[in-house]
Amino acid sequence: MKIVVASIFVEDQEKALKFYTEKLGLVKKQDVTVGQYKWLTVVSSEDQNGTELLLEPNDNPAAKTYQKAIFEQGIPATSFWVEDMKSEYERLKSLGVRFTMEPTQAGPVTIAKFDDTCGNLIQIQKMN
Repeated sequence: MKIVVASIFVEDQEKALKFYTEKLGLVKKQDVTVGQYKWLTVVSSEDQNGTELLLEPNDNPAAKTYQKAIFEQGIPATSFWVEDMKSEYERLKSLGVRFTMEPTQAGPVTIAKFDDTCGNLIQIQKMN
C-alpha cells in the first residue's frame, strides 16, 4: 500500500495554491475541474512524483467545524519535513509567513508552526 494523496481543507483553493507554491515552494501537480470544484494538488519540488497534497474546499459544514476547532486548539492540519529548520524558518519569515510557534525542540524533533492563511496551522519539523 502506498500513500498517493493526502488532503487538507482550505477556505479558497486559488489563495491556497498561491500560498503553497509561492511561499512554501511546492509545485502544482493536478488542476482538474470537477463540476463546481477542482481537484487541485501540489507536490514537493524535490519529489514531483511523491505524495500529492489535495487542497480541498471546505464547503462542507462538518469540514468547516473541524478545521476551525483544530486551528483554535493550535493543532496543525498537516506536517512537512525540512532538512534545515533554521534556514527554512528564516526563509519563510522573510516571505511574510506568520509563525504561531518558533522552532522549538520537542524530544527528538524540532518543530515550528505557521498559519497558511487558508484556515490551517501547518507544522514543519526536523529530526535532531
